Amino acid sequence: MSYPSSRLTDLLQIDHPIIQAPMAGASTPAMAAASAKAGIMGSLGCALQTNAVMTADIAALRAVINQGVNLNFFVHLPPKMDMNKIAAAQARLGSWYNRVGAGEVPAFTDASVYFDQTRCDVVLQAAPSVVSFHFGLPDAGLVTQLKDAGITILSTATSVAEAVYLQDNGADAVIAQGAEAGGHNGWFLPRNGADAAGLFALLPRIVDAVDVPVIAAGGIGDGRGIAAALALGADGVQIGTAFLATEESAVPQVHKDAVIAASGDDTMFSKAFSGRMARTIANDYARDMADVTDWPDFPLMNTATAPLRKASAQAGKPDTVALWSGQAVGHVREYSTVAEVVQRLIAEAQACLSTK
Repeated sequence: MSYPSSRLTDLLQIDHPIIQAPMAGASTPAMAAASAKAGIMGSLGCALQTNAVMTADIAALRAVINQGVNLNFFVHLPPKMDMNKIAAAQARLGSWYNRVGAGEVPAFTDASVYFDQTRCDVVLQAAPSVVSFHFGLPDAGLVTQLKDAGITILSTATSVAEAVYLQDNGADAVIAQGAEAGGHNGWFLPRNGADAAGLFALLPRIVDAVDVPVIAAGGIGDGRGIAAALALGADGVQIGTAFLATEESAVPQVHKDAVIAASGDDTMFSKAFSGRMARTIANDYARDMADVTDWPDFPLMNTATAPLRKASAQAGKPDTVALWSGQAVGHVREYSTVAEVVQRLIAEAQACLSTK
């Protein structure tokens, strides 16, 4: 079928203007492959992976498809080791470690693999068609190397200022991420106390502000959402939560069950899992920690809460699992495969667009 804009499908060489969100910890080679086979952009969330694991995942993907793939990375600043914040967080976490039997609170360490020259060299060797970033862009010299290799660059904007910054610094398309989106909000420029905007308030302003294709993300869970985003000027959409309960998803079963059971009115922003604002289905831990605002810098809390999250998931209890999900989670009503999700989204979008 035809869509209002072909700019994204032409840029990414896909049949339908949909990107399977590169959810770190949830996306898999199987998910990316199934997405690509269904005619959308398959993605791998590589932000938390070592170079060796990332290389193995790319090899596994290449073994089953020859379509393009999107590799996604975080580009946050290194954390400051504020010992007062760390001591306070350790004290607050202690009762939860006792509650789930996860042992002692571990040391607060930075396990990040930063997008430096070594990381860039590995990516260049892998030669993906698309590389996307969260929390801004890496060093300008690295962006240039990727673009010189013919790789398309995407990054997330949560404000007009961020969208303009990304366009001016090498992004070939901008992902307009509304506050409804699951997981980490991509905020990276100062906001002077303002809140993150909802997608349908943000999207048309970004469309008006930049010349590159714009991809809508956040709160889109069915074909009506796709059609609405396209009507507001988006060239395509990025969808993540709809794929969380699929066979190909890597999240634990307790997370999939929570997604199926969620209404969509039960998500919240929390910094208590990673130290950075991220949307999760509300659970006991997130609610208990909601009043804490001064956590150690991202991503120190990732290592501090990892055993807590793992113990809860292994016990089949959602109490302390990071149940990343967007506000469109209420649309996910059954376990499925990636292919089934894509087929449903396309059919629903076609039905909406054909009635215009």
